[in-house]
Amino acid sequence: MSDQTVTSEAAVTPETVVTPEAVEAPAPAAVPAVPAMPEVPPGTPEVPPGPEASPKPPRRVLRAVARWTAAALAFGVLGTGTAFGIASLERTDVPGLATEDDGRWDYPELSLPALPAGSPRPFSAGNPAEIHHADLRDLLLPAPAGAAPDKKLTGGWISTETFLDAYRRQDRASVAQLLRDAAPRHIAARGWTMPDGTTSRIYLVRFNSTAFASRLLDDLHVGASAGTPLDRTDTTELDGSWSSADNVENVSSFVFAEQAPFGAEHVRQAYTLAGDTVALVVHERAGKRETGRIPFQQTLILQNQLLA
Repeated sequence: MSDQTVTSEAAVTPETVVTPEAVEAPAPAAVPAVPAMPEVPPGTPEVPPGPEASPKPPRRVLRAVARWTAAALAFGVLGTGTAFGIASLERTDVPGLATEDDGRWDYPELSLPALPAGSPRPFSAGNPAEIHHADLRDLLLPAPAGAAPDKKLTGGWISTETFLDAYRRQDRASVAQLLRDAAPRHIAARGWTMPDGTTSRIYLVRFNSTAFASRLLDDLHVGASAGTPLDRTDTTELDGSWSSADNVENVSSFVFAEQAPFGAEHVRQAYTLAGDTVALVVHERAGKRETGRIPFQQTLILQNQLLA
Protein backbone atom coordinates (compact mmCIF):
# COMPACT_ATOMS: atom_id res chain seq x y z
CA MET A 1 0.00 0.00 0.00
CA SER A 2 1.46 3.36 -0.89
CA ASP A 3 1.11 6.42 1.33
CA GLN A 4 -0.74 9.25 -0.22
CA THR A 5 0.07 12.83 0.77
CA VAL A 6 -2.48 15.54 0.14
CA THR A 7 -1.21 19.11 -0.01
CA SER A 8 -3.74 21.92 0.23
CA GLU A 9 -2.98 25.53 -0.51
CA ALA A 10 -4.61 28.29 1.54
CA ALA A 11 -6.74 30.59 -0.52
CA VAL A 12 -5.33 34.11 -0.72
CA THR A 13 -7.87 36.89 -0.57
CA PRO A 14 -6.61 40.32 -1.70
CA GLU A 15 -7.06 43.13 0.82
CA THR A 16 -9.66 45.75 0.01
CA VAL A 17 -8.08 49.19 -0.50
CA VAL A 18 -10.17 52.07 0.77
CA THR A 19 -9.21 55.54 -0.48
CA PRO A 20 -10.77 58.36 1.52
CA GLU A 21 -11.77 61.38 -0.48
CA ALA A 22 -9.55 63.71 1.51
CA VAL A 23 -6.87 62.85 4.02
CA GLU A 24 -5.10 65.72 5.72
CA ALA A 25 -1.43 65.05 6.37
CA PRO A 26 -0.67 65.31 10.11
CA ALA A 27 1.79 67.84 11.28
CA PRO A 28 5.31 66.44 11.45
CA ALA A 29 6.22 65.32 14.96
CA ALA A 30 9.26 66.69 16.63
CA VAL A 31 12.30 64.45 16.23
CA PRO A 32 14.37 64.12 19.40
CA ALA A 33 18.04 64.73 19.11
CA VAL A 34 20.20 61.64 18.68
CA PRO A 35 22.93 61.45 21.25
CA ALA A 36 26.44 61.21 19.92
CA MET A 37 27.98 57.67 19.80
CA PRO A 38 30.66 57.11 22.40
CA GLU A 39 34.16 56.82 21.11
CA VAL A 40 35.54 53.26 20.75
CA PRO A 41 38.74 52.70 22.66
CA PRO A 42 41.73 51.97 20.52
CA GLY A 43 42.47 48.23 19.97
CA THR A 44 38.90 47.05 20.31
CA PRO A 45 38.17 44.33 17.65
CA GLU A 46 35.48 45.07 15.16
CA VAL A 47 32.29 42.98 15.46
CA PRO A 48 30.72 42.09 12.08
CA PRO A 49 27.22 43.33 11.69
CA GLY A 50 24.57 40.60 12.46
CA PRO A 51 21.77 39.70 10.07
CA GLU A 52 18.68 41.71 10.17
CA ALA A 53 16.10 40.22 12.51
CA SER A 54 13.23 38.58 10.69
CA PRO A 55 9.81 38.17 12.17
CA LYS A 56 9.45 34.84 14.00
CA PRO A 57 6.83 32.42 12.60
CA PRO A 58 4.00 31.56 14.93
CA ARG A 59 4.74 28.71 17.35
CA ARG A 60 1.78 26.74 15.96
CA VAL A 61 3.45 26.63 12.54
CA LEU A 62 6.75 25.58 14.06
CA ARG A 63 5.11 22.71 15.94
CA ALA A 64 3.35 21.48 12.79
CA VAL A 65 6.56 21.56 10.75
CA ALA A 66 8.37 19.66 13.48
CA ARG A 67 5.67 16.98 13.59
CA TRP A 68 5.67 16.46 9.79
CA THR A 69 9.48 16.37 9.69
CA ALA A 70 9.60 13.73 12.44
CA ALA A 71 6.91 11.67 10.74
CA ALA A 72 8.69 11.82 7.39
CA LEU A 73 11.94 10.68 8.97
CA ALA A 74 10.21 7.86 10.84
CA PHE A 75 8.41 6.55 7.73
CA GLY A 76 11.58 6.86 5.71
CA VAL A 77 13.57 4.79 8.22
CA LEU A 78 10.74 2.23 8.56
CA GLY A 79 10.31 1.87 4.78
CA THR A 80 14.02 1.45 4.24
CA GLY A 81 14.22 -1.16 6.99
CA THR A 82 11.26 -3.14 5.62
CA ALA A 83 12.60 -3.17 2.07
CA PHE A 84 16.02 -4.27 3.26
CA GLY A 85 14.51 -6.93 5.51
CA ILE A 86 12.42 -8.52 2.72
CA ALA A 87 15.32 -8.33 0.29
CA SER A 88 17.51 -10.26 2.72
CA LEU A 89 14.95 -13.01 3.49
CA GLU A 90 14.38 -16.27 1.70
CA ARG A 91 11.04 -16.56 -0.18
CA THR A 92 9.76 -19.21 2.22
CA ASP A 93 10.33 -16.83 5.17
CA VAL A 94 7.78 -14.35 3.84
CA PRO A 95 4.22 -15.63 4.39
CA GLY A 96 2.80 -14.21 1.16
CA LEU A 97 5.68 -15.62 -0.91
CA ALA A 98 5.86 -19.08 0.61
CA THR A 99 6.67 -21.82 -1.88
CA GLU A 100 6.89 -24.82 0.43
CA ASP A 101 6.22 -28.22 -1.11
CA ASP A 102 2.57 -29.13 -0.47
CA GLY A 103 2.56 -32.32 -2.52
CA ARG A 104 1.30 -30.92 -5.81
CA TRP A 105 2.59 -32.36 -9.04
CA ASP A 106 4.75 -30.65 -11.62
CA TYR A 107 2.52 -30.26 -14.68
CA PRO A 108 3.78 -28.69 -17.90
CA GLU A 109 2.57 -25.25 -18.90
CA LEU A 110 -0.92 -25.55 -20.37
CA SER A 111 -2.41 -23.86 -23.41
CA LEU A 112 -5.76 -24.17 -25.16
CA PRO A 113 -5.72 -26.10 -28.45
CA ALA A 114 -6.34 -24.42 -31.77
CA LEU A 115 -9.89 -24.35 -33.11
CA PRO A 116 -11.11 -24.99 -36.64
CA ALA A 117 -11.43 -21.77 -38.61
CA GLY A 118 -14.53 -19.83 -37.63
CA SER A 119 -15.37 -22.05 -34.62
CA PRO A 120 -16.04 -20.36 -31.26
CA ARG A 121 -14.94 -21.46 -27.82
CA PRO A 122 -17.53 -23.62 -25.99
CA PHE A 123 -18.80 -20.95 -23.58
CA SER A 124 -18.44 -17.84 -25.72
CA ALA A 125 -21.34 -15.62 -26.73
CA GLY A 126 -21.34 -17.11 -30.23
CA ASN A 127 -21.76 -20.69 -28.96
CA PRO A 128 -25.03 -20.95 -26.98
CA ALA A 129 -25.06 -24.76 -27.44
CA GLU A 130 -21.74 -24.99 -25.49
CA ILE A 131 -20.13 -27.29 -28.05
CA HIS A 132 -16.41 -28.12 -27.90
CA HIS A 133 -15.04 -27.76 -31.42
CA ALA A 134 -11.41 -28.57 -30.53
CA ASP A 135 -10.07 -32.09 -30.90
CA LEU A 136 -11.11 -33.89 -27.71
CA ARG A 137 -7.69 -35.51 -27.39
CA ASP A 138 -6.10 -32.07 -27.24
CA LEU A 139 -8.33 -31.20 -24.26
CA LEU A 140 -6.89 -34.02 -22.13
CA LEU A 141 -4.59 -32.89 -19.34
CA PRO A 142 -0.98 -33.97 -20.01
CA ALA A 143 0.82 -36.15 -17.48
CA PRO A 144 3.03 -34.42 -14.88
CA ALA A 145 6.78 -34.79 -14.57
CA GLY A 146 7.94 -38.18 -13.31
CA ALA A 147 4.82 -40.04 -14.44
CA ALA A 148 4.91 -43.47 -16.07
CA PRO A 149 2.30 -43.50 -18.88
CA ASP A 150 -0.56 -46.00 -18.95
CA LYS A 151 -0.14 -48.35 -21.92
CA LYS A 152 -3.91 -48.58 -22.50
CA LEU A 153 -4.88 -44.95 -21.86
CA THR A 154 -2.36 -43.10 -23.99
CA GLY A 155 -4.26 -39.89 -24.67
CA GLY A 156 -5.99 -41.14 -27.81
CA TRP A 157 -9.44 -42.48 -28.63
CA ILE A 158 -10.72 -45.42 -26.62
CA SER A 159 -13.61 -47.83 -27.15
CA THR A 160 -16.78 -47.95 -25.10
CA GLU A 161 -15.60 -51.25 -23.63
CA THR A 162 -12.38 -49.64 -22.36
CA PHE A 163 -14.38 -46.86 -20.74
CA LEU A 164 -16.67 -49.43 -19.08
CA ASP A 165 -13.62 -50.93 -17.35
CA ALA A 166 -13.79 -47.97 -14.98
CA TYR A 167 -16.97 -49.45 -13.41
CA ARG A 168 -17.59 -52.59 -11.40
CA ARG A 169 -18.10 -55.69 -13.47
CA GLN A 170 -21.69 -56.16 -12.33
CA ASP A 171 -22.63 -52.61 -13.40
CA ARG A 172 -20.98 -52.49 -16.83
CA ALA A 173 -23.97 -53.80 -18.73
CA SER A 174 -26.28 -51.11 -17.36
CA VAL A 175 -23.73 -48.35 -18.05
CA ALA A 176 -23.28 -49.69 -21.57
CA GLN A 177 -27.01 -49.35 -22.14
CA LEU A 178 -26.88 -45.73 -20.93
CA LEU A 179 -24.15 -44.99 -23.43
CA ARG A 180 -26.10 -46.60 -26.24
CA ASP A 181 -29.08 -44.40 -25.39
CA ALA A 182 -27.00 -41.22 -25.17
CA ALA A 183 -24.82 -42.11 -28.19
CA PRO A 184 -21.53 -40.32 -27.36
CA ARG A 185 -19.56 -39.01 -30.32
CA HIS A 186 -16.06 -39.65 -28.97
CA ILE A 187 -14.29 -40.95 -25.84
CA ALA A 188 -10.66 -40.07 -25.14
CA ALA A 189 -8.57 -41.01 -22.11
CA ARG A 190 -5.13 -40.65 -20.56
CA GLY A 191 -3.60 -42.42 -17.58
CA TRP A 192 -0.30 -42.53 -15.68
CA THR A 193 1.29 -43.74 -12.44
CA MET A 194 3.37 -41.54 -10.14
CA PRO A 195 6.47 -42.65 -8.17
CA ASP A 196 4.42 -42.85 -4.94
CA GLY A 197 2.12 -45.43 -6.54
CA THR A 198 -0.82 -43.10 -7.27
CA THR A 199 -2.59 -44.07 -10.48
CA SER A 200 -4.45 -41.36 -12.40
CA ARG A 201 -7.05 -41.79 -15.13
CA ILE A 202 -8.94 -39.09 -17.02
CA TYR A 203 -11.82 -39.88 -19.38
CA LEU A 204 -13.51 -37.31 -21.64
CA VAL A 205 -16.85 -38.28 -23.18
CA ARG A 206 -18.34 -35.93 -25.79
CA PHE A 207 -22.01 -36.03 -26.78
CA ASN A 208 -24.08 -34.44 -29.51
CA SER A 209 -25.53 -31.87 -27.11
CA THR A 210 -25.41 -30.68 -23.53
CA ALA A 211 -28.75 -32.42 -22.90
CA PHE A 212 -27.21 -35.86 -23.55
CA ALA A 213 -24.19 -35.08 -21.38
CA SER A 214 -26.37 -33.95 -18.50
CA ARG A 215 -28.64 -36.96 -18.94
CA LEU A 216 -25.73 -39.38 -18.52
CA LEU A 217 -24.92 -37.94 -15.07
CA ASP A 218 -28.58 -38.12 -14.12
CA ASP A 219 -28.83 -41.75 -15.23
CA LEU A 220 -25.66 -42.59 -13.29
CA HIS A 221 -27.29 -40.92 -10.25
CA VAL A 222 -24.35 -38.55 -9.80
CA GLY A 223 -25.08 -35.61 -7.53
CA ALA A 224 -25.45 -35.93 -3.79
CA SER A 225 -23.84 -39.36 -4.15
CA ALA A 226 -21.22 -40.83 -6.44
CA GLY A 227 -23.92 -42.86 -8.17
CA THR A 228 -22.93 -46.02 -10.00
CA PRO A 229 -19.80 -47.26 -8.17
CA LEU A 230 -16.44 -47.34 -9.86
CA ASP A 231 -14.31 -50.45 -9.86
CA ARG A 232 -12.37 -51.12 -6.63
CA THR A 233 -14.45 -48.70 -4.56
CA ASP A 234 -16.39 -49.27 -1.35
CA THR A 235 -18.01 -46.45 0.64
CA THR A 236 -17.65 -43.29 -1.45
CA GLU A 237 -19.08 -39.98 -0.21
CA LEU A 238 -18.95 -36.31 -1.08
CA ASP A 239 -15.51 -34.81 -0.47
CA GLY A 240 -16.02 -32.11 2.15
CA SER A 241 -12.65 -30.51 1.36
CA TRP A 242 -13.96 -29.43 -2.06
CA SER A 243 -16.05 -26.25 -2.09
CA SER A 244 -17.92 -24.27 -4.72
CA ALA A 245 -15.06 -21.75 -4.66
CA ASP A 246 -12.87 -24.44 -6.26
CA ASN A 247 -15.14 -24.76 -9.29
CA VAL A 248 -13.95 -23.33 -12.58
CA GLU A 249 -16.39 -20.95 -14.25
CA ASN A 250 -18.85 -22.53 -16.72
CA VAL A 251 -18.32 -26.10 -15.48
CA SER A 252 -19.83 -28.10 -12.60
CA SER A 253 -17.90 -30.72 -10.64
CA PHE A 254 -19.11 -33.47 -8.30
CA VAL A 255 -16.21 -34.61 -6.12
CA PHE A 256 -16.10 -37.77 -3.99
CA ALA A 257 -13.65 -39.74 -1.87
CA GLU A 258 -13.67 -43.16 -0.26
CA GLN A 259 -14.22 -43.09 3.47
CA ALA A 260 -12.45 -45.28 6.01
CA PRO A 261 -12.46 -48.16 6.32
CA PHE A 262 -11.69 -48.69 2.65
CA GLY A 263 -10.40 -51.77 0.83
CA ALA A 264 -7.09 -52.53 -0.80
CA GLU A 265 -7.02 -49.12 -2.54
CA HIS A 266 -8.11 -45.62 -1.68
CA VAL A 267 -9.98 -43.87 -4.50
CA ARG A 268 -10.85 -40.24 -5.20
CA GLN A 269 -13.13 -39.49 -8.13
CA ALA A 270 -14.93 -36.56 -9.74
CA TYR A 271 -17.37 -36.00 -12.58
CA THR A 272 -17.37 -32.68 -14.42
CA LEU A 273 -20.14 -31.44 -16.69
CA ALA A 274 -18.71 -29.02 -19.27
CA GLY A 275 -21.25 -28.27 -21.98
CA ASP A 276 -21.43 -31.23 -24.35
CA THR A 277 -18.61 -33.11 -22.55
CA VAL A 278 -18.46 -35.18 -19.36
CA ALA A 279 -15.09 -35.71 -17.65
CA LEU A 280 -14.34 -38.48 -15.17
CA VAL A 281 -11.13 -37.99 -13.12
CA VAL A 282 -9.92 -40.88 -10.92
CA HIS A 283 -6.95 -41.12 -8.53
CA GLU A 284 -6.29 -44.33 -6.62
CA ARG A 285 -3.44 -45.72 -4.56
CA ALA A 286 -2.97 -49.22 -3.18
CA GLY A 287 -2.37 -49.68 0.52
CA LYS A 288 -3.77 -48.15 3.68
CA ARG A 289 -2.69 -44.57 2.96
CA GLU A 290 -5.22 -42.21 1.43
CA THR A 291 -4.68 -40.83 -2.06
CA GLY A 292 -3.27 -37.32 -1.86
CA ARG A 293 -5.99 -34.68 -1.72
CA ILE A 294 -3.95 -31.78 -3.11
CA PRO A 295 -2.64 -33.58 -6.25
CA PHE A 296 -6.15 -34.83 -6.97
CA GLN A 297 -7.75 -31.40 -6.69
CA GLN A 298 -4.89 -29.89 -8.69
CA THR A 299 -5.48 -32.43 -11.47
CA LEU A 300 -9.22 -31.79 -11.46
CA ILE A 301 -8.90 -28.00 -11.56
CA LEU A 302 -6.38 -28.05 -14.42
CA GLN A 303 -8.53 -30.45 -16.44
CA ASN A 304 -11.57 -28.25 -15.83
CA GLN A 305 -9.67 -25.21 -17.04
CA LEU A 306 -8.92 -26.94 -20.33
CA LEU A 307 -12.62 -27.77 -20.76
CA ALA A 308 -13.83 -24.30 -19.78
